Amino acid sequence: MEALINVLTWPRVVGTVTAYLSSLVIYRLFFHPLARFPGPRLAAITRLYEGYYDLYQNGQYTFKIAELHKQYGPIIRISPFELHVSDPAFFDTLYRQDGVWHKYDWAVDAFAAHGATLFTADHHLHKARRQPLNPFFSKARVVSHLGLIQRHVEKLCARLSELAKSKMTFDLGAATTAVSRDIANEFIIGKHYNSLGKEDFDVAQVIASQGGGKMWRTTKFVRWFAPALRLIPPEWVMAAISDPAMKEFFQYILTGMKDTRDLIRAAESSTSDDKPTIVHQIVRSGLSRSEKSFDRVFEDVSTVTGAGFETTASVLRLVLFSLYSNVDILERVRTELASAAESQASGDLELTTLQQLPYLTACVMEGLRLSPAIATRMARVAPDRDLFYGDQRIPAGTPVGMTSILLHTDEKYYSEPNRFNPDRWMDPDPWKIGDKLFVPFSKGTRMCLGMHLAWADMYLITSTIVRRFDFQFPSAKAGDFLCTSDQFAVGTSGKGELIATATVASG
Repeated sequence: MEALINVLTWPRVVGTVTAYLSSLVIYRLFFHPLARFPGPRLAAITRLYEGYYDLYQNGQYTFKIAELHKQYGPIIRISPFELHVSDPAFFDTLYRQDGVWHKYDWAVDAFAAHGATLFTADHHLHKARRQPLNPFFSKARVVSHLGLIQRHVEKLCARLSELAKSKMTFDLGAATTAVSRDIANEFIIGKHYNSLGKEDFDVAQVIASQGGGKMWRTTKFVRWFAPALRLIPPEWVMAAISDPAMKEFFQYILTGMKDTRDLIRAAESSTSDDKPTIVHQIVRSGLSRSEKSFDRVFEDVSTVTGAGFETTASVLRLVLFSLYSNVDILERVRTELASAAESQASGDLELTTLQQLPYLTACVMEGLRLSPAIATRMARVAPDRDLFYGDQRIPAGTPVGMTSILLHTDEKYYSEPNRFNPDRWMDPDPWKIGDKLFVPFSKGTRMCLGMHLAWADMYLITSTIVRRFDFQFPSAKAGDFLCTSDQFAVGTSGKGELIATATVASG
């Protein structure tokens, strides 16, 4: 022991650590397989470069990456282990259906939700978990549930009519979250929690959704943070906090856990398909028994329902604010809707009709351009083959990412990229994208599961509200709804709030 103490003197310890760190820096700068790719030297040495922008600067690394591309070119090294590409032509190479594509485990593991299909890094496990869910979110199934969506849209309109009569100021942002959440929950688990019926539109869910990104960013660099939080039972948290909104959120988690257990028991005990849910799809699938455990199923339920409402609500807030803040845009949409309604015997507009309206479609597309499903980069790993960007070889196993919000706001392809301008899609067909890249739901094996449900929500909610109501926004401004931080989802300075007064539209 005395000999060990003599060896472990402070100078020797410091010298050993210094030698190790120095050799690590030299290796990463000059001998690492990614050493030949351009980028800031500090980013090549340590992830703390990213940590500074994402932790201290609150989710700003996405926008720093955009600056780095202007300085270093279309393919850059953004960490010791990861590359990023800004060239739209490379998107179809990286996000595709064929081949094996892992997600970057360092990023997705930060949610500490290893059972969730959305956060499954391994390609093969993800494919197995997603297979039972694909039919559940198919376009045909969404179409068969349009009555469910319309019922909640009518409930929203009833609430807005009451608020218009009372001339009360209210949070239209929370209302968009409420309707999207009720639709998603009933579609996915056969039950909604009546957010539309709450006096404040269940604003606690909006507040809670703002905190998930910060936890994710923290855990990327402090790996024990999220797992430690998940060890604390929700009941303990509710007892410890005094904030009513957060208590309501944790009560929702407890209710969701109970409902998931009930659905698992129902799916196991009956073969009836009278009211199938996502839980039924999983429990009755060919997945292994461990894949059907409560913990695994609940992580899928909570992440799929969570992803299914706030992303849609974010687009709706941006679109509604933009329409009602520009008289010309609003009147063009209303004229198009009125013309379409005249050709319908009942005056009601079906989803298939709405999908054929070019200017309405352009408005929704413009909302999705500025507020895509996620704000962070979507790194993919090809474990079994090299990739090539031009003549540059990307070694197998390298995480390579692209970021849709950066591609959607690239001034080389979108003039005045932060301006809401539906006309950019009207030459002459909204879907004729040309050299632009429009990927709000990504592509490939990890394309957004709920894409068809989101499209249906946005068409039906936007068209119905525009035909029936007028709004005034006393304090909101356009910048409140643009992406200003990477919260995994789109983080905005307005934080989901859209204070409004409503009146019933004339005519």
